[in-house]
Amino acid sequence: MNNKDIRELKNKEDFKNFYLKDAPITFCEECATISYESGSGFLEIAQLENLKQQQRNISGQQTRRKFYSIVLITEGEIEETIGHENYRFEPNTMYFIGESQLHVVERWSDDVKGIYCMFDVDYFLLCIKHQVKLNDFPFFQLGREPFILLSDREMGMMEHLFWKLNSEKCNKTSFNDDLLTRMFLNIILLEAERIYNKQTLQENFSLSRQDQVVAQFQFLVNQYFVEKRQVIEYAEMLNVHPNYLNDLVKEVTGSPASHFIQKQLVQEIKSRLLQTNDTIAMIAYKLHFTDDSYFNRFFKKQTGFTPLQLRKDHRH
Repeated sequence: MNNKDIRELKNKEDFKNFYLKDAPITFCEECATISYESGSGFLEIAQLENLKQQQRNISGQQTRRKFYSIVLITEGEIEETIGHENYRFEPNTMYFIGESQLHVVERWSDDVKGIYCMFDVDYFLLCIKHQVKLNDFPFFQLGREPFILLSDREMGMMEHLFWKLNSEKCNKTSFNDDLLTRMFLNIILLEAERIYNKQTLQENFSLSRQDQVVAQFQFLVNQYFVEKRQVIEYAEMLNVHPNYLNDLVKEVTGSPASHFIQKQLVQEIKSRLLQTNDTIAMIAYKLHFTDDSYFNRFFKKQTGFTPLQLRKDHRH
């Protein structure tokens, strides 16, 4: 499949325009009346049955998302392809779609019910100190199974947590309310990770040789992005040619290898700007930038604004 046949979905508007016939501005009427906004990023929560009613016929059409999705199924069935594996999900299942993951909606049953949650990395990382990085959650990693099976007790807990998440999102009126919403999102992911680690779903999960190399590359980037900034350094660690690695990463993820190194670095900069009191010069030094001006230029090129602007916009 050529990359040009894969639809890139950058945000919630792209999601709505691609999947839904007549998408509302927000899936929650109460949220539409709230004027308070804080920071960047987005979080959207919807009922699966409402999405099903508006669903276009997009069966078999491939996408890559620039955001993350969590789906909790309470009734019905969903069949989707995530990466290169086809899955049929039933009630008491929670599944996950990571950023840049190849994805195809095959079929949603007419009686499907549950919760659909999507958010981007900026929404997740803001405000919470020392939190787990999204790439550290096993269900968002390329080489791991993207779902968990829930007991009735665990299902009840997850439904309650999503209810709290949506309730806080809809009723926020201040910065602290917004922080509480983000914390509930973190709690859901941490509880899901705890359940995932109790299950050994990855034991029988096999990857192609190409996917294995890309998964190893992403793992190494997560570990060494501060010290190693060049694709050639990761190619040497993986014993492959840099051009081969770059082509392979682009084929599997839709983005060149350098994108993942830069993205990880930008996320780390944002985290330190928002979650620590380190000066900008100190952050640049700790992340091995040669000088402050280069640090500022790099960050502005990647995000469109300076480190100081980001910090000012999100300090309350």
